[in-house]
Amino acid sequence: MNVTHASTAMPPSANLLSVKAALKNAKAARDFEAMLLTPLLDSLQKTFAGDSGDSKTPGASDYRQMATQALAQSMAARGGIGIARLILRHLSPPKVSGGG
Repeated sequence: MNVTHASTAMPPSANLLSVKAALKNAKAARDFEAMLLTPLLDSLQKTFAGDSGDSKTPGASDYRQMATQALAQSMAARGGIGIARLILRHLSPPKVSGGG
């Protein structure tokens, strides 16, 4: 007699939902890290750029801000400084070792 425990197996739809939730959490963590990196990178850019004639050009600060945001998002997407990884570690359920 072959007995299976249906209650222990996750239905495919529940597994798909958990994958979607994990992807959503990962994107949120990366976006949050990018938000934290943007002011840091902006401050660094202003410090090291000095005073050039470009700063008086109309729209230059807007383009500089857009470039800083793009750099922050790119850094966060590639691991950044580890903030997203820490957030995801705290969002994941704790791992329980199988005891006897």
